[in-house]
Amino acid sequence: MTYVQDASQFKEAFPASSGDTSVASYRIVRARYPARALGTALAAIVIAAVATSIVSNPRWGWDVFAEWFFSEPVLLGLWRTLLLTVLGATCGFAFGAALALARVSGSPLLAALSWAFTWLFRSIPLIVLLLILNNIGYLYETVTVGVPFTNFSFFSYQTTQLISPFAAAIIGLTLNQAAFTSEIIRGGILSVDQGQLEAAAALGLPKSRQASRIILPQAMRSIIPPAFNDIIGLAKGTSNVYILALPELFYTIQVIYRRNLEVIPLLMVATAWYLIILSALSAVQFFIERHYSRGAVRNPPPPALRAILNWVGVDVRTDSGAISAADAIAAPIAPSAGASLRESASLGGAVTIQSVSKHFGALKALDRVSLSLPAGSVTAILGQSGSGKSTLLRAINHLEPVDEGLIAVDGQFIGYRQDGSVLYELKERDILKSRVDVGMVFQNFNLFPHLTVLENIVEAPITVRGVARADAEAQARNLLDRVGLSEKANAFPRQLSGGQQQRVAIARALAMRPKVLLFDEPTSALDPELVNEVLDVIKELARSGVTLIIVTHEIGFAREVADHIVFMDQGRVVEQGPPTTVLNAASHPRTREFLSKVL
Repeated sequence: MTYVQDASQFKEAFPASSGDTSVASYRIVRARYPARALGTALAAIVIAAVATSIVSNPRWGWDVFAEWFFSEPVLLGLWRTLLLTVLGATCGFAFGAALALARVSGSPLLAALSWAFTWLFRSIPLIVLLLILNNIGYLYETVTVGVPFTNFSFFSYQTTQLISPFAAAIIGLTLNQAAFTSEIIRGGILSVDQGQLEAAAALGLPKSRQASRIILPQAMRSIIPPAFNDIIGLAKGTSNVYILALPELFYTIQVIYRRNLEVIPLLMVATAWYLIILSALSAVQFFIERHYSRGAVRNPPPPALRAILNWVGVDVRTDSGAISAADAIAAPIAPSAGASLRESASLGGAVTIQSVSKHFGALKALDRVSLSLPAGSVTAILGQSGSGKSTLLRAINHLEPVDEGLIAVDGQFIGYRQDGSVLYELKERDILKSRVDVGMVFQNFNLFPHLTVLENIVEAPITVRGVARADAEAQARNLLDRVGLSEKANAFPRQLSGGQQQRVAIARALAMRPKVLLFDEPTSALDPELVNEVLDVIKELARSGVTLIIVTHEIGFAREVADHIVFMDQGRVVEQGPPTTVLNAASHPRTREFLSKVL
């Protein structure tokens, strides 16, 4: 390959008889692909042959097809098919969602009941289930609603009057659909990264908000394709209700062709309508998938209308908040970021850790750890991997409940309510509320990928602290300005570099105005050249008054920023003290051994 460096070399690289060195003087001959051309020709022949056969063969009965396609009986059957599909899908997915949540709940009985339901109704063929429901009156003559295990009832009906063939069809489709959709929804929930749950919990978001705002929107990316596949199967599966003599589309077609003996044309009528239903559902699926794919890719495709307008030559610009791939290049912290983060932080809180232990099976991750960290202090926790550093950090935020010992922030015990000398363990919703004073920045960022940078930051202040949206957005923009990312407010996390994502995570934690801010190896997931931009923000935070506890392997950073160093080994605090003492004149042999390898 020849590379043209300047105009003097152009003729050597692209000789032309005319001597004209402009690109326009050359005729471009496209590469030919004989196999591709042959495949295209064969495909055209097959399509033409099939079309000719369908059009020219009179036995297809296209005149009969046209006669019955919009006939009143067919349209009534179509309406009933659509009604069965909508009701079966709506009720089935609502019930299936409840079953999925029960299956992943902390209640063993609820989980077992959900599993048993799914096992049973996935096993029973739909047609058998419909027949059982249609004849349920043989088993139970009346349907009674009242107080269980007593003779008191609110009302009672004859089963045969209450469960008509249509009602049996709806109940049967719902039960069958719920058994399958519960597994689809459960799979979607399990597909969401555990870090997202922890990030939502660390922000103190209530469980209901975690589910509706964080988990389900991300789970929907995994749920939508199989769910619509199931709905399309349901639309076709409604033909099973013919066994109940219910005149839906397929049953109506059967009645008509048994009278006029035009089997193929009438079956083609049913086929055409099913194709229309499937196409409509596929279009709906496309737009729903687009909605839930926000933040999934760096450069999402434009909406369908914009893509069409761009294709025909109409230039439609995205809004000013759109971020291109080129904008994802890491930018240094803007000068305004150094103004001060003091205004964005609350006064620090004192952290007291008393004889804390934590087990994971046979592994003792924390072994009677005790620390006392003053308000406004900056503590760096050092130690090799597996020494218990991150577990201790998560215990402070109660993401990991401890087995023994107590942790308090400004005298308020984490995970407990104090009544004199008695401590009452808090319920999960109360623990979430208590986390507002303890922020956390995760090693892997754990930003919510389906929310923009601005939405990531304002979610918790609005939901947990009750801040008005306008005030929350103003505060968020101020924080973004201070960490040098004001122009990224409308970007999605995937459109940012690692250093930028970590700075957003810091801004998100600061938006809650915590007393204590925890950093779990904030630079370990970053490229070396991005480390400094995050460390600069943390250095500024260290002067802000908020209490910082940082798990890090950056010894030079710890020496510069921290006023207290803690060294851990095998779940224990081996040594602690000022940086000059621990890093320059460590007294414990294990500390000296560790530092000799990393310094």
